[in-house]
Amino acid sequence: MGGFNHHSICWKDNTEGHKKSRKFLECVNDNFLLQMVEEPCWTLSLPTKKGLVGNVKLKDSLGCSDHEMVEFKILRAARRVCSKLTTLDFRRADFGLLRDLIGRVTREKVLEGRGGQGSWLVFKDHLLQAQEQCIPRKKKSGKKARGPAWMNKEILDKLKKKKEAYRGWKQRRIDWVEYRETVRAARDQVKEAKAQTELNLARDIKDNKKNFYRYVRDKGKTREDVGPL
Repeated sequence: MGGFNHHSICWKDNTEGHKKSRKFLECVNDNFLLQMVEEPCWTLSLPTKKGLVGNVKLKDSLGCSDHEMVEFKILRAARRVCSKLTTLDFRRADFGLLRDLIGRVTREKVLEGRGGQGSWLVFKDHLLQAQEQCIPRKKKSGKKARGPAWMNKEILDKLKKKKEAYRGWKQRRIDWVEYRETVRAARDQVKEAKAQTELNLARDIKDNKKNFYRYVRDKGKTREDVGPL
């Protein structure tokens, strides 16, 4: 969207009456841009494809300018991005069946005369087939998709009320004192929940090390990769 002094261009017929206007029109066509303002004006609306801009209306001039104002709506569909990656769900795996399937393989007959690499490929094929039968898959979710360890329904309600209070304060439906009290109540409850969760993790670290180190790992912003061996 912008203002250009190329009034000699006829956008309906895609023709021009000036050398500079011809170069500008060629540039527009080369970049596959579209003129959405059909009425004669000094303003251009050039999206890359149809459907991005709609309800284009030509308004009056702004102040002493000879350029008209253009009102338009940017059309975009809200789309929630869902992860399509899957990973093995070892919590629901049947390791007894996995051992049984691997144990049924007659290794002497199957691996006879195949060498190291050939034996590995045959064993890998049998292992993957058994894995598909015994270990189900689930959608992969990062640490951001998993809520904090201290989060619960009561805190979620408090945070929701805090957001609603902020919206009401911005719209002048709630005064500053009421909004401040709501924010303080939500903040104090979050602090208390965090402290209690960390206390429980530290107290039970000998019996449940995995939860403790997972909490510490989730607190970090970067993940360390294994270095070159």
